Amino acid sequence: MGRELSSAVIFFHEAVASHLGMNAAEWKCLGLLDQHGPLTASRLAELSGFTTGAITGIVDRLEQAGYVLRARHPSDRRSVIVQPRNVRELRELVTPIFQSLGGAMAEIAGRYSSAELAAIARFFQETTEVLRNETAKLKRQKQPRVPRHR
Repeated sequence: MGRELSSAVIFFHEAVASHLGMNAAEWKCLGLLDQHGPLTASRLAELSGFTTGAITGIVDRLEQAGYVLRARHPSDRRSVIVQPRNVRELRELVTPIFQSLGGAMAEIAGRYSSAELAAIARFFQETTEVLRNETAKLKRQKQPRVPRHR
């Protein structure tokens, strides 16, 4: 069941991203900027789990699409601040998508008691923490050498 949920969430966000002309990684990084406000590229890499090199490519594409702007860091000449742009217009595009999802999810939630919803919320909070911890653990491990087939 967890695998199916995970795939459904990823494919939903990939569809939202595609609808906006970007990929899911770009969409989720834009979400981090919306959530946290302007960030250094290195902080965006930390929060997303992507390498700084991958973030450079993501920010390049988002900048070309008009969704972010790079600005000089005020106290670190080697760093840039990534600022979200055109947030209002982007929200106008995604609001109907998430209103539809929210309505469908509210229908499901209406079938559960307050106690059941509290248990579900705890489950998701704990699951999120486990996923963050396992992600951090995986990033600390040496990458295995995977044979490449030609």
